Amino acid sequence: MLVFGTEMHLVTFVFSVLEMLMFIFLLPGYLNWPDDKPRFWYLILLLLLILYNVTGGLLPDPQFPIPIFIQNIIAYGSGFLMASYFPFYFYKAFNLKLLRFHALYGVPLFLLVPYLLFFVISYSINNDLNFTVKYGIIVPFFYSFVLLWSIFRAINEAYKENRRKSYYIEEIAVYCAVFPWASMTVIAYFSFSQLTEALLTNLGFLAITAMFICKFILQDRNEINKLRNISINGVRPELFRENCARFQLTSREKEVIILLHEGYHTGEIASKLNIAERTVTTHIQNMMSKTNTHSRLELLRKLESGIF
Repeated sequence: MLVFGTEMHLVTFVFSVLEMLMFIFLLPGYLNWPDDKPRFWYLILLLLLILYNVTGGLLPDPQFPIPIFIQNIIAYGSGFLMASYFPFYFYKAFNLKLLRFHALYGVPLFLLVPYLLFFVISYSINNDLNFTVKYGIIVPFFYSFVLLWSIFRAINEAYKENRRKSYYIEEIAVYCAVFPWASMTVIAYFSFSQLTEALLTNLGFLAITAMFICKFILQDRNEINKLRNISINGVRPELFRENCARFQLTSREKEVIILLHEGYHTGEIASKLNIAERTVTTHIQNMMSKTNTHSRLELLRKLESGIF
């Protein structure tokens, strides 16, 4: 069943609307806490999925005043772009360093270059979509399985290094949503229906987006409660907020300074916030620079005292 006289299937339309609503729901949280990088990277992933659904559902359509070959380039391009983002997302959002090569070099070489050579250059010249699909997906087909194995290996290696179980569960959940994308080259080769394609590529992401919404709601509540209830050596919560605002501390810097005052060491802070120790040190150095202090103790005292 198609909608509004277009080539988009009703199921694809429903998925697109749901994902747009989820994106709109998650966006204000990121705008309130711009240092929440995992949420930022997931918003991009969700936006790319919406783009993929819209372009893949609507194009190609002879009613549009755009040449069919350009419509096909756009439609296939959104799929390649979405697939190319997966290793980068795992690399940045979950800090999986083992994926650095794939995120920065493997994807351009084995996904984007074949797309440009076959789906843009070759297809624009010979206008033969069958030839383009037949030969243009060979390298991406094999590379997709390399990526799946590399992502799974990176997740497990991170877990062995004492990563918290909650992060492991999130990573595995996203991995399960990504897994069906390995079949996209097969779907393209055999020209499966839009319904089959939409179900394979969207169901998993709807589930994990709902999971992330619950997580982010809880995270936002905890952040608000911290700002409301924090008391450092008897300093009034509102005075602490004023001090943080005066020195323009970011939300992540506030998290670091709270844990630092509670007596946690750099490594413990990094573990609690799921960031690198070097990042914690950088945040502390930035706060010392903002407050014109020269030691951690001086930094803490300045934020406690409210005397500037």
